[in-house]
Amino acid sequence: MSRPARALGAAALAALSGCMVGPDYKRPDAPVPIVYKELNGWKPATPMDAIDRGAWWSVYRDPVLDGLERQVVISNQTVREAEAAYRAAAAEVKVARANLFPVLGINAGVTRSSGGGGSVSSSGSGGVVIPSVTIPSGTTSSGSSFGGGSSTRTSYSAQANFDWDLDVWGRIRRQIESSAAAAQVSAADLVNAQLSAQVAVATDYFELRGSDALQRLLEQTVTEYERSLRITQNQYNAGTAARSDVITAQTQLETTRAQAINVGVARAQFEHAIAVLIGHPPAELTLPAASLAADVPVLPPSLPSTLLERRPDIAAAERAMEEENALIGVQVAAYYPDISLSALYGYVGSPLGSLIQASNRVWSLGAAASETLFEGGARPAAVAAARATYDQSVATYRQTVLTAFQQVEDALSTLRILQQQAVVQDNAVRLARQAVQIALNEYRAGTVAYTTVVTDQATALADEQAALSIQSQRLQASAALIGALGGGWSASELPSKGSFQR
Repeated sequence: MSRPARALGAAALAALSGCMVGPDYKRPDAPVPIVYKELNGWKPATPMDAIDRGAWWSVYRDPVLDGLERQVVISNQTVREAEAAYRAAAAEVKVARANLFPVLGINAGVTRSSGGGGSVSSSGSGGVVIPSVTIPSGTTSSGSSFGGGSSTRTSYSAQANFDWDLDVWGRIRRQIESSAAAAQVSAADLVNAQLSAQVAVATDYFELRGSDALQRLLEQTVTEYERSLRITQNQYNAGTAARSDVITAQTQLETTRAQAINVGVARAQFEHAIAVLIGHPPAELTLPAASLAADVPVLPPSLPSTLLERRPDIAAAERAMEEENALIGVQVAAYYPDISLSALYGYVGSPLGSLIQASNRVWSLGAAASETLFEGGARPAAVAAARATYDQSVATYRQTVLTAFQQVEDALSTLRILQQQAVVQDNAVRLARQAVQIALNEYRAGTVAYTTVVTDQATALADEQAALSIQSQRLQASAALIGALGGGWSASELPSKGSFQR
């Protein structure tokens, strides 16, 4: 073939290699509101835009929480599992990309064979072969004849082979595209696992600090009830109170002591949960008691459209669509012939010392095309299945987006409502404390029964417990909002497709 003809053939092959069957990916639309419902008429009082949202928990200014959160990425086993899955997915891209290139191989062998007289042939591999053989040029033979003659031959070979499956229709490139998108899905899943674990640590931490605050409240209440018991005991000793008042005060005191002890159950469980989240056995973590944060920071959300780029689970669902879209092309490519090239070059002969010479040279060049003519409808069914799987991924993506907006709205409404409730509850606590003091003074004066004191004290304790619960819930809702907003992450941080193919 002349040089122009070869150049033309190479150009035609390059043109064919640029063809990729199947649909090109385009991100489907998702239901996105213009503004958040909960921001109408309400704005967070403490914007925290200046805070580094990578370490989003820093808004709480709690060094203990900061230390716990930083261990999540290092030791959390769910995160490490996701990280290993990401590395595996990245490696799969390289495996898929390797199919674009030809396969080169070499092989060397020695064969000892015998023919005639029913002799058994043997090879270098120890296998039994059919006696009928063709002796290549240059092969020598030796041996003796038995019953009509036989010969024993030794043949050596050294060959190189070349095989190349031409990706004319883009099947391999579509598979690479799918694998790269799958690796990006795993990368987003890794970030989502980190964020979920970090939010869980913050939630359990605020629950634990709420238990600490409740413990202190009950201990303070026990001290106050001990004082009330002394008052009733003195009144009884002076003959101005009934024995039932003393027993009532004692019962109230012991009941509160029991409640204070019971708080330890929930606190221990929260501590154990935090230990597991940071990848440690529960026995290795002990958190000293501390106060519950008084300030509730709120990260104000940006426009809803940016949520599509800031949530790792949305990014994962979006990348999954491209992964499935590319697999449609893989199935469509099965309609077209599979074209491959092959070549072989080497030497076969004997003896070994003179193997590499022109008389022992063997070579071959080949091209092959294969096409299935009938398969009972398997190919259209495979394409239909791939399209259905893609449609499923689209529905998953849109549902993930809807769920994300729901979580943001839930967190915003929870913060708004709890903030209003906290103001009212604080007033209730203040009034309840006043009522207790007035009831005790009136009891000393003998103008009210002790049941009035007990009732007012129980009301005050319940109001203070509710106030602590509201504060803990506000902090948890704050962490939930930050998590629902993606924790400051952005889809631009996903590794590029090219980074998997180096």
